[in-house]
Amino acid sequence: MRAVDVIMKKRSGGALNREELATIINGYVDGSVPDYQVSAWAMAVYFKGMTPAETALLTELMLNSGKHMDLSGLPGPFIDKHSTGGVGDKVSLILAPLAACLGIQVPMMSGRALGHTGGTLDKLESIPGYRTGLSEVEFREGIRKNGFAMTGQTAEIVPADKKLYALRDVTATVESIPLITASILSKKVAEGAEALVFDVKSGPGAFMKTPEDAERLAESLVRTGAAMGKRIIAVITDMSEPLGLMVGNFLEIEETLDCLEGRGAADLMEVTLRLTAWMLVAGGKAATVEAGIALCETELASGRPRQRFLDNVVSQGGDEAKLLSLRGRWRSPYSFELCAAESGFIASIDAFRIGLSSVHLGVGRDTAADSVAPDAGFAFVKKRGDQVTKGELIARVYGRDAASLASARPLAESAISISATTVARKSLIIKEIQS
Repeated sequence: MRAVDVIMKKRSGGALNREELATIINGYVDGSVPDYQVSAWAMAVYFKGMTPAETALLTELMLNSGKHMDLSGLPGPFIDKHSTGGVGDKVSLILAPLAACLGIQVPMMSGRALGHTGGTLDKLESIPGYRTGLSEVEFREGIRKNGFAMTGQTAEIVPADKKLYALRDVTATVESIPLITASILSKKVAEGAEALVFDVKSGPGAFMKTPEDAERLAESLVRTGAAMGKRIIAVITDMSEPLGLMVGNFLEIEETLDCLEGRGAADLMEVTLRLTAWMLVAGGKAATVEAGIALCETELASGRPRQRFLDNVVSQGGDEAKLLSLRGRWRSPYSFELCAAESGFIASIDAFRIGLSSVHLGVGRDTAADSVAPDAGFAFVKKRGDQVTKGELIARVYGRDAASLASARPLAESAISISATTVARKSLIIKEIQS
């Protein structure tokens, strides 16, 4: 079968069968179908979309393009959580040890920062010595020992996604919901998860800017996962503002410890507890979300999830003593204070602008080859709804160097909106969809 025939069929709005999709995906992986034809196919998918059955076939072909993590012989249930990306989103770091303490095994394959969104691997690698490039044996051992392990995608896991993801990034096809769905689910199923909880972000700091777009993606993930025999829960959450008080790599590790010690910001803990509770429901450890939240709160109060997090740090090569000694102290010497331009109430802190400002600071990256600064970022002391007087501190901002601070400052200052009247805080949970 010729790739050009497959492209023409999709361009005309036809639904592709397994053989046709295999021509594109398998051919791209083995090199028999060139980049320019896959680019044309991806653009056709972008404009014409895919049926749920097509998306499930695409996901399956991508999943089977490489190895799967073998978790056989380990006790389940294996449940993972995935976020579509946000600013200050360190939920996975809190959720994994908490869920593990409550009997859920969490095989977590995470990514790096790209653009304005943060990356779990970059945050973890700010811990001195912490390794995220685990072999399959190390990944299994981490789960056996601690109930969770954190690793990056290897060259052998879903190679079709690695190639296609890079191509979509330079061909203006990133926003295609079927391609996003197949990319996310192929990686998550390959890591060995039996059920998945998705945090689908919506708002200025999210990939999906409107609740309607977020719901379309959530529905696609749920339908496609169900077609593959997986239980999927999608929670749509608001990413209008940075989540929690810290934005940065080591800064977010510090906030993770705060949360595990019962001192987490209300917005961050609302999302974390809700998602963890859904994992407990999916794994048969709680009958309802409300019961799951109560279990989580009791477990956090015991201190066990904090210790489980530190156990994982040691298991993956991290220096626990150095981590704890750097806590509250490791900050770039290049900094400025972000202060209120007028008196009133903070109406909003634009997550997208804070995220873009963070890239300038060195927290994130514009391209995959860029390095990140572990000691850069934002430490907020005020959030939405808080009252401020003119000149009062809202956040301390840390950058890689003086030049990064200068380029980040206008974006950071423009992110703060102040109202003369009180501003109500709101729940970040928008909608929940499940198979």
